[in-house]
Amino acid sequence: MARRPRFSLPDIPLHVVQRGNNRQPCFLSESDFAAYAHWLKECAGKHDVAIHAWVFMTNHVHLLVTPETADGVSKMMQALGRYYVRYFNHRHQRTGSLWEGRFRSCVIDTEGYFMTCQRYIEMNPVRAGMVGSPEEYRWSSYCAHGMGAAVGMWSPHYLYQQLGATPAARIEAYRELVRGNLDDAELRQLRRATNTGGVL
Repeated sequence: MARRPRFSLPDIPLHVVQRGNNRQPCFLSESDFAAYAHWLKECAGKHDVAIHAWVFMTNHVHLLVTPETADGVSKMMQALGRYYVRYFNHRHQRTGSLWEGRFRSCVIDTEGYFMTCQRYIEMNPVRAGMVGSPEEYRWSSYCAHGMGAAVGMWSPHYLYQQLGATPAARIEAYRELVRGNLDDAELRQLRRATNTGGVL
């Protein structure tokens, strides 16, 4: 059966999800998270992909990115996979596949769904019951959006920048936005579009 072609356009955001094989852990230590973040930054820079939001869970990752070219995200994820899987297998004395096939993605309608997707990503650890609030989870972009941390790979989206005239104003406005509940219907649409490679 032929692979379904990916839908990706230059300068249009993508929600990317990659899961561990058989939902097994793909991060076993803080060093693993740090190594993945390092190579994500390197590969994104090499392939001209802006990283707006992320969360690294124990057995999967979510990214919200904007590529400058149609194949930028695919090239970034291929390179990232080569580096990280080689590292992970060597460090943990294992062999074989780490990821569950190809990553999944969907194109995000910027004005309608970008901030919904960003909040969805950053609230993953809360929904999973790992933490009580997003600021308690280290490996997500909430540390940049909601706490003002300087993160080298972060490229704030213009919609986030429009939340306030100063960094402090943007942080406070974003915290208030995240306190609001995500709409269940929008979440179902987001998950369905990502799993089928569609457009949100």
